[in-house]
Amino acid sequence: MVFLPFSIIDNFLAGLPKSRDFDRTAVRDAISDISQEYGFDLDPDAIASTLTIGERQQLEIARLLWMGARVLILDEPTTAISEDQRENLFATIERLAASGMSVIFVSHKLEEIQSICNRVTVLRKGELVDTLAVPCPTSDLIDLMFGGYEQSTPQSQTVLGENVLVLDAISAKDENGTVDGVSCRFSEGEIIGLAGLEGAGQRILLRSISGLTNPFRGTLNFGGEDISHYPYSWYIENGFHYLPADREGEGLIQGLTITEHFALAESQGAKTIDWGKSTQLAEDKLQEYAIRGTVNSKPEDLSGGNQQRLLLALMPANLSILSMEHPTRGLDIESAEWVWNELLERSKSGTTIIFSSSDLEELISFSDRILVCYAGGVIGDISAKSTTPHDIGSLIGGIRI
Repeated sequence: MVFLPFSIIDNFLAGLPKSRDFDRTAVRDAISDISQEYGFDLDPDAIASTLTIGERQQLEIARLLWMGARVLILDEPTTAISEDQRENLFATIERLAASGMSVIFVSHKLEEIQSICNRVTVLRKGELVDTLAVPCPTSDLIDLMFGGYEQSTPQSQTVLGENVLVLDAISAKDENGTVDGVSCRFSEGEIIGLAGLEGAGQRILLRSISGLTNPFRGTLNFGGEDISHYPYSWYIENGFHYLPADREGEGLIQGLTITEHFALAESQGAKTIDWGKSTQLAEDKLQEYAIRGTVNSKPEDLSGGNQQRLLLALMPANLSILSMEHPTRGLDIESAEWVWNELLERSKSGTTIIFSSSDLEELISFSDRILVCYAGGVIGDISAKSTTPHDIGSLIGGIRI
């Protein structure tokens, strides 16, 4: 961890036991010695907030070396650094390993695993699958990462309409991540799955499509009109809808009853709320969507499946574009099947559905096309009917097919 308001030398000293004496001159000399040995460029008096991501990594590694660490764990360390910084990091890792330090390198980029590691351990769904010596066939890694797939549900049979939304080289950035130069087209009634590891760009792409994050470059063309800088209210008025992965924390409002949720959803722009109408609507939707609760239930009282049913019930009847994150994550089989039956009906009525998922079976079974996100871009645009888990896994790992 780097304390951004602190100088480099104060970052070294932060967190030391009160009982430990320190000499700032000695610490300054240690920073100089470590920097010289490992090729770092660290000025002890520089403020951490002025450093690049690569230099902050150097600071973290140098501090751990100074504290006597013998095992270094790097979690996706190349995500936000340049190619030159990556080469410098790899050179540092090799020096550390040569000095006897153990380095655990967590990455989804298969070419990095092959180039820097001695062994690779594959984890899937929280379990250890296997450990291989490196170098090893990349295809073996992909099979271990994404193996065991059996299609159990029919693939989407959507009859596609005309293009309704066209993204032309859009780039966007916010606290949810970055996308850079993404171009793709979406047809009326089409179901598009977004594959990729967490943080590869799916979330911000969905938010950009929904008007929550305006791109700073490129265009979103809807109905022949560039909407890339329109306010979020315009998207709502024109049938765009977004369902986040965090149903309880972001999609619904804790503390409000189901009736109050429908009152808010139905009274946008109105000066008053018709509570009788809102209560009746809530009762009707509870029955229609088989939500196990009452009009006075609150989101925190509902199961994950019932929260997702409520979110779908709150959606307007006529939608143009529906963007969803992990529509069935955490749901039981019955609830997941119900959600997809509802979404397929929406698709048949002309709604374009764009969803992200980490479940390969869900992506292949319900998508017409699958866009594979990698490092903030779209590395693959493939037909779900003709792809395989191996192909998707290769693209997720950054290997073009």
